[in-house]
Amino acid sequence: MAQRTSQRVLLAKIESSYGTDPTPTGSSNAILVRSLEVSPFQSDVVERELIRGYMGNYETLHANTRVEVTFEVEMAGSGTAGTAPAYGPLLKACGNSQTIVSSTSVTYAPLSSSHDSVTMYFFQDGVQQKITGARGSFSINAEVGAIPTINFTMIGIFNAPTDVSNPTTTYQHQADPVLFKNGNTTAQQLFSFAGAVQSFSFDQNNQTVYRELVGGTKEVQITDRRPGGSIVLEAVTMATKNYFASITGSATGNNTFQHGQTAGNIFTFSAPQTDLSTVSYSDSDGIQMLNFDYTATPTAAGNDEYSIVIS
Repeated sequence: MAQRTSQRVLLAKIESSYGTDPTPTGSSNAILVRSLEVSPFQSDVVERELIRGYMGNYETLHANTRVEVTFEVEMAGSGTAGTAPAYGPLLKACGNSQTIVSSTSVTYAPLSSSHDSVTMYFFQDGVQQKITGARGSFSINAEVGAIPTINFTMIGIFNAPTDVSNPTTTYQHQADPVLFKNGNTTAQQLFSFAGAVQSFSFDQNNQTVYRELVGGTKEVQITDRRPGGSIVLEAVTMATKNYFASITGSATGNNTFQHGQTAGNIFTFSAPQTDLSTVSYSDSDGIQMLNFDYTATPTAAGNDEYSIVIS
């Protein structure tokens, strides 16, 4: 029987022990996603390069079998201040801490060790694949007039698919999104200047590797991160804001915005030690724009390059 693309479901739950399935359920761990792409079997292919006296392909063996899953979630809160969003386990599995202040906020910030992992269940119209020990990296993309998104790339341990009926799902803790536009998005600053922003991006840029050593364990590890991104805003006079002094100087500056205005659905991003790396001009509707690439750097304390506060 043909498998319908519309009949796909993704569940994710934090593992209490790495690689051990915590059994996510459709009633508690279903996540609304879009642009879902699953590579159900990836491996390093090893050829048997035998000298045989004739032409032809070699037999192959598969090493380091793994699964990659990419998808987007809408950049919105849980709907209740102080309650983590449904995609919170995924942010934790991308090497972030989660700090909850009851009835107030949930904050995510980078970690350099003790990274969480998730088990994901992917259902495709009666076929289930379990992806254990998954870790990954996320990025943010926001453009005026569109729904901003958080994009995840997750890598986990391969488990063979089996025939299992799709679960009954209850989608919760994902509020309706609002467009990235004037009024919905406020408190934007780049180097302490509130400019007119057309688009914003941020990439955590985790270095995520799958390792399977003799005598070791199958594990996805986050070995480094190099966060940064880009921002496009209207060009202004030097008297208004001299960004060329900022980019040629050695000082870092703030990079922040608030998206959403309703409690439970307020998403605040901050990279307080932003370093501008390149700048170029572009045209938008006959208006000159400045296109910046930036990196998010830590202080001497470490693990403070960026934060996400959902309140």
